Parts: sequence; structure tokens; C-alpha cells
Amino acid sequence: MVDMTVIDSSPAPPPPVDACVSAGTVHPRPDGADHYTIGEVAAHTGLKAHTLRWYEQIGMMPQVERSHTGQRRFRNRDLDWLAFVTKLRLTGMSVADMVRFAELVHGGEATYGERREILRQSRQEVAARIAELQDTLTVLDAKIDFYADAPGAPERA
Repeated sequence: MVDMTVIDSSPAPPPPVDACVSAGTVHPRPDGADHYTIGEVAAHTGLKAHTLRWYEQIGMMPQVERSHTGQRRFRNRDLDWLAFVTKLRLTGMSVADMVRFAELVHGGEATYGERREILRQSRQEVAARIAELQDTLTVLDAKIDFYADAPGAPERA
């Protein structure tokens, strides 16, 4: 009797990617040809070059690759991260909390739970602000209607 060992040579599924890419994201250049100068990233993101340097300095940006002359060379993944950070900023998240989140990202999979909790809390705060703004819209609409129907109001066009 011949003893045979069967080896499964099918590729292992890749680990889940903590991608910051939004659905439908289109990069200016395809992966592999995605080397951007700080000026190009500033133009693409709307952030100032000074802000990009500061983000890197305080640890909010992952380590940006450098050319042989020391120039920053951003990649598509950096653009994705900056787009995500911009969304976090729109939530009202403090810079300190965004830096903490970036530190957790660098900590790998072991920090998924803490990252999820930070994002969950941020989402709750955004939802509460949206509800407040919706209530404010209702009040404004009522006032607009009142003034439109008030005596002495100019005729509607």
C-alpha cells in the first residue's frame, strides 16, 4: 500500500482588507502607476501641502514612501486614507481621536473591536446631529410658510 499525502494547493482566501475606499472611487492613476507628489495630492484632495505634512508628522498618515531624493511619493492607498480621514473630520471627530484611530489601524487586526467602537460612537453622534438639523429644517419651513402667507408679504412669483 502506498501512502499519499494530498496537499491543497488552492490559494488561501485573502484576509479581510480594512480598505478606506468608498464605493465607486476612481483614482487618477491605476495601481502600479500611482506615484503622486505632494502637490498632486493637494490638488486631488483639496488639502494644503502643509496639512499633508502635518498629518504625517502627527501620525495621522501612514508612513508615506519617499523617492531616492527624499520626496514624498503618495500612492492610491494614501488617497483612500485621506478621503477617509476627511470623512472623519466631517463627523466632527477631533484630530486627537483621528490620530488615535490611525494608531489603532497600525496596530493591526487586534484593534478591530476598538476601531469599530470608535466608528459606532461617531455614527451615533452624526445621526443625532442629523436629527437636530432635520428638526431645524422643519422649524425653518414653518417660518417660511408663515411669512409667505402673512398679510403684507409680497406676492409669490
